[in-house]
Amino acid sequence: MRMRKYIKMLIISLMMATVMVPVQPVQGATAALGIFSLVTSAINKAIKAIDLKIQRAQNKVIWLQNAQKTLENTLTKLKLKEIGEWTDKQKKQYESYYEELTKVKSIISYYQRIRDVVEKQGLMVQEYGRLWNLLRQDANFTADELDYMEDVNSGILGESLQNIDHISLIVQSFTTKMSDAKRLELINEASNQIDKSYNRLRQFNNQNILLSVQRSKSLSEIESVKRYYGIQQ
Repeated sequence: MRMRKYIKMLIISLMMATVMVPVQPVQGATAALGIFSLVTSAINKAIKAIDLKIQRAQNKVIWLQNAQKTLENTLTKLKLKEIGEWTDKQKKQYESYYEELTKVKSIISYYQRIRDVVEKQGLMVQEYGRLWNLLRQDANFTADELDYMEDVNSGILGESLQNIDHISLIVQSFTTKMSDAKRLELINEASNQIDKSYNRLRQFNNQNILLSVQRSKSLSEIESVKRYYGIQQ
C-alpha cells in the first residue's frame, strides 16, 4: 500500500512539476543515522578481526619459512654420505613444514578476499551516508516522501548486517572441515549480495535525485540541484 502511494506521488510530480516546499529533517533520520552507525561499527570490527587473523597467519608463514631454511642449511652442510643417511624424521618434518606453509598461504589469500568483500560493504555504507544526508535536506521532497526514502534506504542497509553475519560464518569455517570449493562459493555469494544491495541503493536514490531535478521550476534551479548532488553537467 505504501509503495503504491509513493509511486502515485512520483507520477503526479513528474506530470505537474510541483512547487519546492522547504521541510524540516524527518524524525526517521534519527533511525537512519542509528542503523548507519551500527553497520559501520560492525564493518570496522570485522575488518579488524580479519586483519588480526591475517597478521597471525603471516607470522606463521615467517616461522615456517625460517624452519624450512634451517633444515635446508643443515642439509647443505652435510657430506654426500650423510645426506643419504638423513633421517626419515627430518624428511617428514621438512615435508610437514612445506604442506603447512602451502595451507597457511592459501588461508591468507582467502582472508584477503574476505577483507575485500567487507571493504566493498563499507563503500556501500559510505554511499548510503552521503546520499541520505543530501536527500533528507532537499527541499524538493515532502516529509512523507523523505520518511519513505529513509525506510527503503535503511532496509537495504539493514541487509548489510545479515551479510556481515554471513561473512563471520565464512571466517569461522577455517576451524571446520569445509572444503575450499564451498568456502569460495560462500565468499562469492557474499560479494554478489553486496553488489545487488549496492545497485539497489544507487538505483533507488538516483531515481529520487532525478525526481528532485524534474521538480525544479527553472533552469537555474535545475543547475543548482545538479551541483548539490554532484551531477556532471
